[in-house]
Amino acid sequence: MGSGRTVMIGVDAGGGDRLALGVLAQYRMATTEQMHRVIAPEARIEQTRRRLARLCGEGLVDRITLPQAGRTRVWFPTAHGVQLASEWPEMRGHQPSRTVSDPTAVRLKVGHALTVTETALAFLQDARRRGDVCEPLDWIPEVHHPTGGGEAVIPDALLYYRRGPADGDRGAMLRAFVEVDRATMGPERLAAK
Repeated sequence: MGSGRTVMIGVDAGGGDRLALGVLAQYRMATTEQMHRVIAPEARIEQTRRRLARLCGEGLVDRITLPQAGRTRVWFPTAHGVQLASEWPEMRGHQPSRTVSDPTAVRLKVGHALTVTETALAFLQDARRRGDVCEPLDWIPEVHHPTGGGEAVIPDALLYYRRGPADGDRGAMLRAFVEVDRATMGPERLAAK
């Protein structure tokens, strides 16, 4: 009957799908190319396209097409995808936007949201290049931070970033609020925000 060992084949077969869904649930939306750069920059982009198509076929993500941007596809999680991802330990405490799974809301928010995703990519790519630690889920958009007296600040993202090598405990853990402005408000209003 064998040696008594249990061999588990393909146990992590959904690991890449899980990361892709987690990123979309957290970031709210991303283009195919952005998703590729976040989750699998070392692979061929066709693998990312197939992964997103599979998740779409399973009803976990959906997409809109931007005709004005060369028919670029923008991916976002469905309500079912958000609900599933929110149950995972790595996603606990992260509250995705309620309108993230609505195609109309995605279309209306796409400009700013894709700019915020591109900003996340700048930090991720720089950390990879430097050997620092900043993983895809270390970028958390729109985190509500109470400041007292019923007031709160909601930055575009909260960033966790550790300077130094990934294999040791050296290096400072940095946390930052990130606000992305696409020149839509004056400097005084931006500073007040």
